[in-house]
This record gives sequence, structure tokens and C-alpha cells, in this order.
Amino acid sequence: MKKTLLVIDDEPAIQLILEHFFSSEYDVVLTANGRDAMAWLRQGRPADVIVADYEMPIMNGLDFIRELRASAAYENTPLLMLSGTDETSKKILCLKAGADDYLVKPFNPEELEIRIKKVTSRVSA
Repeated sequence: MKKTLLVIDDEPAIQLILEHFFSSEYDVVLTANGRDAMAWLRQGRPADVIVADYEMPIMNGLDFIRELRASAAYENTPLLMLSGTDETSKKILCLKAGADDYLVKPFNPEELEIRIKKVTSRVSA
């Protein structure tokens, strides 16, 4: 049975890239903002790993991290952030709020895959 990768990004191109790259190994679930992702999770659908954008409408990535980590059910779910900005202050905010990693767009999907494997191996160990 495949693990579930929850992708939260409002850019259709990013969604397509991640779905294409990871669909052989994961059931990829796509949402466009943090609010929709939290609603999906609250329906009892667990995600094995989450990749979320920082800049999104309705609920941005930082607010998503805070809401996700406030729930005991998701406090240990691996979470990697993507962002179009390389601002150190945003990286620090995300990491302090509970993100496990932070990559800047454009990114190489193979690098993201390696980072996902590293963080998921730490969580499952």
C-alpha cells in the first residue's frame, strides 16, 4: 500500500510536477491552500508526509504549520516547506513553527525526494 503525500500549493504547475514525480511511490493528494488541507486531514485522512507552499491564499504556509502542529494528531507528521523566496527570516519562522525542512523554488524534485526520505526515516525510526 502506498503512503500518502499531501501537496499544498496554489500553483497548478507545481502540483503537476509533484504529482507526476511522486505518483509512482505515493498516493498524491493536491490542495490549493492550508485551509483545504486542514479540512482534508480533519476528515480522518492521514498524510504520511506533507509538502506545503509558503505563499498561498486563504491560509498561508506559516499559519498552516501552526495549526497543524497545534494538533496532537499531526504534531509528528513530516512537513517540508516550499517557497519562492529565499528570505532567511521566513525560513527561520517556518522552522521554528515546526517545519522539518525548507526548500526554495525553483527546486529539483529529486532533491525534494531525498529530503522527504531523510525526514520520514527520522520520524519512523
